[in-house]
Amino acid sequence: MSLPVIDVVNQMVLAAEPVMSFDLLNMWRSMGPFAKLIAVVLAIMSVWSLAVAVERIVTYSRSGAASRKYAAELATLLPAGKFKEAVELAHTKEFAKGYLPKVLGLALEEYRQGIESHGKDGGKHEIGEFDIVAAVNRAIDRSTLRTITDMRRGLGSLATIGSTAPFVGLLGTVAGIITAFQAMAATGSGGLGSVSAGIAEALVTTAFGLLVAIPAVMFFNYFTNRVEEIQVDVNDSTTELVDFMIKEGR
Repeated sequence: MSLPVIDVVNQMVLAAEPVMSFDLLNMWRSMGPFAKLIAVVLAIMSVWSLAVAVERIVTYSRSGAASRKYAAELATLLPAGKFKEAVELAHTKEFAKGYLPKVLGLALEEYRQGIESHGKDGGKHEIGEFDIVAAVNRAIDRSTLRTITDMRRGLGSLATIGSTAPFVGLLGTVAGIITAFQAMAATGSGGLGSVSAGIAEALVTTAFGLLVAIPAVMFFNYFTNRVEEIQVDVNDSTTELVDFMIKEGR
């Protein structure tokens, strides 16, 4: 067979095989209904994870700034015995979103009420500093649990998206490969171009699933570390406050 004849045969084979365009618009048009449904689901998961990430970043930033300012204010109010002012400061708009004002404000309110009750009794019904501190510790436990739970809000959805998105994409890939092989069996064409085109279309959902899952997992790990740091900060601050109350009471 001469070279011109071989060239003609190669051109006929290439013409018989479909050409796959890898731009997003053509790939979307070539995807089947089920694969499009999977892509829409993954897009919703991606938007949801990004929205949660942005909301958490803003929340942690504002809460941290308010907590630092409140701690600085307490450094001047507590030595002066201005517990009422410290409690009122924790409920102002500027400090209400901080995690330390939420916890320490309730503890100071409990301590102030205990001191006032002790003063009204005139010492007839002995309350004792231990009982007051125990009440403060219970208030700290309640407020810490609520505050840390609020700091963790949304992290469960990030963990769910990060763990399920690859499997959702894989589901679309499996369905796409099945559809590609069914089309090959129906048409009787088994060229490399038809196989690779179908598989490439099917693998798009897997790539999309990984693209959704990787940022979600990274955000989840980052926010989990931030919550642990907040919890340590709360524990340190509440311990120092209780120590101050014990020394101040004595």
